[in-house]
Amino acid sequence: MKGYTTREVAEVLGLPTSKILSWTRSGLLTPQRGPRGAYVYSFQDIVLLRAARELLKADVAPRRVRSALEALREQLPVGRPLSTVHISALGHRVFVRDADSVWEPDSGQLLIDFAVAEVAERAEPIARRVLAETEPTRATATTADEWYDAALDLEAVSVEGAERAYRRALEAEPAHPDAHLNLGRLLHESGELEAAEGHYRAAVAADSESARARYNLGVVLEDLGRTDEAMAAYREALRLDEGLATAHFNLSRLCEAKGDEAEALGHLLSYKRLLAQGARKA
Repeated sequence: MKGYTTREVAEVLGLPTSKILSWTRSGLLTPQRGPRGAYVYSFQDIVLLRAARELLKADVAPRRVRSALEALREQLPVGRPLSTVHISALGHRVFVRDADSVWEPDSGQLLIDFAVAEVAERAEPIARRVLAETEPTRATATTADEWYDAALDLEAVSVEGAERAYRRALEAEPAHPDAHLNLGRLLHESGELEAAEGHYRAAVAADSESARARYNLGVVLEDLGRTDEAMAAYREALRLDEGLATAHFNLSRLCEAKGDEAEALGHLLSYKRLLAQGARKA
């Protein structure tokens, strides 16, 4: 997956290439450069350009649009499918939400409201074509991080393609923790629980400080019916990051089922406190 050309981005967004280039050159985006100096856009770039289009249509000053995109670039989910993201506004407050949480980038009075899935639907044919061009031979493979970045983009349009790209990342770097974690998540979501467990454990082994890897491991172990192991994994996740609200919730539920009401209550109170503070769920 080499990314999207200016012409392909224009096709997805229904805009002239001159407008894409103008916004890019003005600093609204900082895409990568290809071998011949041409701009190479990621799927996240397309999402940000769509946001820019809506903001500029609403007569928001370009300087404020740039500030909004900088905030969104930092806060769009990393390692999670962008297709579930929705960007909206309520008065002067802008909200971004995905399947797990809602957050507010500090971007001022902005009038935008669109689902990234809409953009993903238009980008899918191009992503599939580019994937087909790069898939036949290993000679086109680049670094593990580049395959990983490609997989993130592909998640929005092709889960199958994303899985292949994560596997390519792991061929290049067998201990790539994020590739193991995300591939495990895709396998988990498709019901391949044992395979997902293997990749979560590989992510734990590759990154001893990853609370999310341990949390995801706990979820799949619970789905496999291995409750004691799941509880141990949740406790390890909270040891590394006590702000994982859903880990507290899951532990509370499992402790209650085992009759440990004191620990169950403690985790439930922590879960409610973290939600009140606006903490991430997981």
